[in-house]
Amino acid sequence: MSSTTEQATGARTWSVAEHLDDILTAVQPLEPIELNLLDAQGCVLVEQVTVPVALPPFDNSSMDGYAVRAADTERASEASPAVLTVIGDVAAGSSGTELTVGPGRAARIMTGAPLPPGADAVAPVEWTDGGTGAGPARTMAPHSASPQGSGGQVRVHRAVTPHAHVRARGGDVCAGDVALEAGTVLGPPQIALLSAIGRPAARVRPRPRVVVLSTGSELAQPGEELAAGQIYDSNSFALAAAAKDAGAIVYRVGAVTDDAETLRSTIEDQLIRADLLVTTGGVSVGAYDVVKEALTAVAEEEPGEPEGEAAEGEEDENAALAVHRAHVEFRTLAMQPGKPQGFGTIGPDRTPILTLPGNPVSSYVSFELFVRPAIRAMMGLADLHRPVVGATLLPPHGAGDEEPAPLTSPGGKRQFLRGTYTGGERPEVRPVGGSGSHLIGALAHADALIVLPETVTEAAWGSEVEVVLLG
Repeated sequence: MSSTTEQATGARTWSVAEHLDDILTAVQPLEPIELNLLDAQGCVLVEQVTVPVALPPFDNSSMDGYAVRAADTERASEASPAVLTVIGDVAAGSSGTELTVGPGRAARIMTGAPLPPGADAVAPVEWTDGGTGAGPARTMAPHSASPQGSGGQVRVHRAVTPHAHVRARGGDVCAGDVALEAGTVLGPPQIALLSAIGRPAARVRPRPRVVVLSTGSELAQPGEELAAGQIYDSNSFALAAAAKDAGAIVYRVGAVTDDAETLRSTIEDQLIRADLLVTTGGVSVGAYDVVKEALTAVAEEEPGEPEGEAAEGEEDENAALAVHRAHVEFRTLAMQPGKPQGFGTIGPDRTPILTLPGNPVSSYVSFELFVRPAIRAMMGLADLHRPVVGATLLPPHGAGDEEPAPLTSPGGKRQFLRGTYTGGERPEVRPVGGSGSHLIGALAHADALIVLPETVTEAAWGSEVEVVLLG
């Protein structure tokens, strides 16, 4: 990284790729920990898991019905059913060894119950009279309500083949099989498998704890009364939701006023629960750009023993942050929206911090390009980025019969325009809203970003463009 002073002079303009590479080089995957299964959802497994016992661990019934010897039913039909003596019930959870099914015998069996010795198949209850002596049964009588209970006779109206309706031991996975490979993302099916083989926890890279903090004295929280000159804080909600969508555990901090000391104190308080800090606003060249003021001042202090009054033991939050070696660089990027960006580390654990611009669209686009990949890198995921596809550029909906002017883009900058994407054999994308970085309404209706590279100053309708899919 170059120095903060060099960036402040505007000596260099960074490309999107350079800035992202810097972030991903500095951000490391979090150390693995053992988590209970539900806490591990969405995390990346860091160990290969083998199956300790077969699944299922015993032959069991896949139907409610009767455990039988298939040979006893081979001539069964509606006109001439096989009549078998019922010797008892086998319920799910029983050992299955209490009864032995001999020739001409059957046992009522429930779904999931172990197949008793002697039986080699299950006749579904619908293939029998259910022990009533009448026609085909629709259901099995409850054990407590059945007058015959687990005795009497049952008539089987259809032939049953060997192993029919039986889940064989190890039919799913066998002992010693690899259940899940390291690098697997644990979703509901994977958690089901881990629990099914008896694993109560998994060793994973945890989801990063991301603190989202917006700045600006003009910001009010939703639900509050707006005073003159105020607007509602949308950025912290948008970025917190985006961080959660990326897989993080998120803590949203209400807007901090435009005061450097207050901001430094707030950041210091939040470091204890942050693996990554994200701020929005206050990074441009205005007189009230508090993030840049607060963190540049800290970064330029020399680490070591604080001087003056702080050296005599008095508390000084600025000196504390300086001792903790905060290094944050503020850069000009060749992109639109989102030109002003900041990145560095702060605090005793060198917690990564990304400072994003304050305009809502700039903030959100910056998150998608830089923060989302950082979060996913910290999780140890291999796929860091949103899908990128090609699509035909079409005019916006409602453009009318007269074709509008082509899209334009400033030379030397990579532009990201909101769009609506339609997939299929011939993917299409249409711009939605204008290019203004404050247009939240248009952003809410977009599901893609249209990318116009640095070398493109005009994109004609019908041309092929690159599209980042957001949904």
